[in-house]
Amino acid sequence: MMRQILSTVILVIFTTFSYAQSSGTVRGKVKSAEDGNSIPFAKILILTTSGSAVSDADGLFSIPKVETGKFTIRITSPQFEEYTAEIEITKDNITEVIAELKAGKTLGQVDVDYQKEARQIDPGTSVIKITKEDILRVPVTGGVADIAGYFQTVPGVVSTGDQGGQVYVRGGTPIQNKILLDGMTIYNPFHSIGFFSVFETELIRSADIYTGGFNAEYGGRISSVMDITYRDGNVKRTGGKIGLSPFVSSLILEGPISKANNISYIVSGKTSLLEQTSKTLYPYINDGDGLPFNFYDLYGKISIQGEGANKFSLFGFSFNDQVNYQAVSNLQWNSFGGGGNFIFVPQNSELFVKGRLNFSSYDIVLEEENLPDRSSGIFGTELAFDFTYYLAGKSRIDYGFGFNYFITEFETFNEVNKAIRQDENTIEAGAYVSYRWVSDSRRLILEPNVRFQGYSSAGQATIEPRASAKYNITENFRVKAAGGRYTQNFTSTTSDKDVVNLFYGFLTAPAATKLPDKFTKPDGTEVDIENGLQKAWHAIVGTEYDISKKVTLQIEGYYKWFDQMTNINSNKIYEDNSDNSKIDDVYKKDFIVESGQAYGGDIVIAYNTKKLYLWGVYSIGKVVRWNGFEYYAPVFDRRHNINLIGTYTFGKKMDWEFTARWNLGSGLPFKQTNGVYESPEITNISEDYIDNNANELTFLYETQNDGRLPTYHRFDVNLKKSFTSKKFKYLKWDLVAGVTNAYSRQNIFYVNRVTNEKVYQLPIMPSLALSVKF
Repeated sequence: MMRQILSTVILVIFTTFSYAQSSGTVRGKVKSAEDGNSIPFAKILILTTSGSAVSDADGLFSIPKVETGKFTIRITSPQFEEYTAEIEITKDNITEVIAELKAGKTLGQVDVDYQKEARQIDPGTSVIKITKEDILRVPVTGGVADIAGYFQTVPGVVSTGDQGGQVYVRGGTPIQNKILLDGMTIYNPFHSIGFFSVFETELIRSADIYTGGFNAEYGGRISSVMDITYRDGNVKRTGGKIGLSPFVSSLILEGPISKANNISYIVSGKTSLLEQTSKTLYPYINDGDGLPFNFYDLYGKISIQGEGANKFSLFGFSFNDQVNYQAVSNLQWNSFGGGGNFIFVPQNSELFVKGRLNFSSYDIVLEEENLPDRSSGIFGTELAFDFTYYLAGKSRIDYGFGFNYFITEFETFNEVNKAIRQDENTIEAGAYVSYRWVSDSRRLILEPNVRFQGYSSAGQATIEPRASAKYNITENFRVKAAGGRYTQNFTSTTSDKDVVNLFYGFLTAPAATKLPDKFTKPDGTEVDIENGLQKAWHAIVGTEYDISKKVTLQIEGYYKWFDQMTNINSNKIYEDNSDNSKIDDVYKKDFIVESGQAYGGDIVIAYNTKKLYLWGVYSIGKVVRWNGFEYYAPVFDRRHNINLIGTYTFGKKMDWEFTARWNLGSGLPFKQTNGVYESPEITNISEDYIDNNANELTFLYETQNDGRLPTYHRFDVNLKKSFTSKKFKYLKWDLVAGVTNAYSRQNIFYVNRVTNEKVYQLPIMPSLALSVKF
């Protein structure tokens, strides 16, 4: 039966390929006439035919099976003038179109109807596609727009707040989120002050945020994906941008290296100023000690645009962060990497080929007073290729493969100060295939896909079936679903000593020898533990309703079943050696296996006109873990989360903009302390244990994470005025006045268990920022 099904699928695909070749194809690239950069999400129409498409993140598009003859192609995108050209389509040939759109707003209003084409043919379950313009709609902290602020408004995302820089997506931990920059993994994308990421907003061309149910293209993570693509440098002229605020200063330079050969460069850098400015501007914070946050980010890229849509890029980065918290000695991390990627479109072929070769490194150290240091390091390199073949109608096939090599170093400790160390290297290999089928009526879209993943350290190969679907009940109302199997070979350990976790280490999933032999399920049955891989199933259903051209409503429900996760063993008190062979594994293994569930729902409503943009999100969720003994709530189990955002553009020249955001989140759980005592050090039985001097503090804890922090809420506002120069065409500057935490809510951030000293999130902080673009 399975052989017959496979044969039928292959026959259908082969037949579709052959049939698609019997008609003409229009393919190409959409880019800006001003700087030569590709334009994502542009709408392409071949007038008087049914041919249409939407450009991808690289500006590429393909429309197969178009009738022969002479037609007009029309391409539109917000912020650009409409593009039209006459084309001739001949049988079995490919007509190449490289469209350069001139800057200029020609749409009467940027309404929600504009991207309806993409929503009707893309399953689009649990994914939000954003651009730089979307990020700018969220009120910025210190006058500096950053994707970190936008990410915290995404449905299902829980943030630890202004400090700490950690985000949790629909029940997943930070290490279960895959963050990509032009296909390269970024291991820590957020700085310690949670307003800022390592990404430069001005460079972002597009970003896809998947909170679950993502395609087989993405492997090695079990919760979410954030896939960011950067634009290239300006191939037409030299330019840049300078930014200055009390929080950060930044500089971007770009321009052509060779106009004749379409070679460009772009470099960016930003550095924090808070340690220098906060003592003067915000003397009421930390008793006048200011905010000791320090970071700097550097990025550079060279791009070569070949004939047609072909392109090759080389890039590198260095991201660094260091902070001395009021109740923590020192937290610092640094990350660097680089690589290259390419796009190749063969002539007389309907295939698009993309490839990448890169490496990425990350090291973090947390030094705490009276406690052992924690450290972690990871180095990873990747070689991967992706292929896209457009079929008749809106159908397509995507497939690819890749290889990864990782080195991890890790050292931490558990609640009784037993050290846990790991030095490991491992190889991963993965391949995937995805088939998107769109019915002739475009009512039904099916996207079955599967990923094959091999893990050398675990000695296991996995088959991960996934699927998504959408049904257009009407032109304005759609239902959708997605789900599948997900695995990953990395785990992170955190310490329950922290009310809010500050340190996240990376290590290869522990070998079976470092895990208990058995795992006890909630019903009491025991199963063998074969490896330390983390594994999960996703199931998501939802609806989309275009209430009008200005208003959309989305509702999604989700369920994530984490059937195997690894965690630090807080019960370890013995070394795992032959002398302790009769001791139960739970008291001597470095790690334990857990399972868990995350379920809930999100409601998103958006109102969008030329002047007014409103975005409202309500998320409800529950996360539970089972550690083999008891259920507990992890530290990111936030029951309710609300985000309200508003942007109003006004003035005769539409050069004033007011933005506001209010966020409310119910209290996060934590493990309460019942008592503290000094543990005596006894080296032999004859010692006087009563008078023996203690060497370290030992804590007695309440039941796992039974406490709840207070409700978190904050209100931020910005007012921006834009100026342009009549004399200098490209000169533009923005002045942004803002207030962070406008009513100065005291939101808890960190509690030191030794001193019981509390550290709060940031209080009210007014700011004024200036940016100059040239």
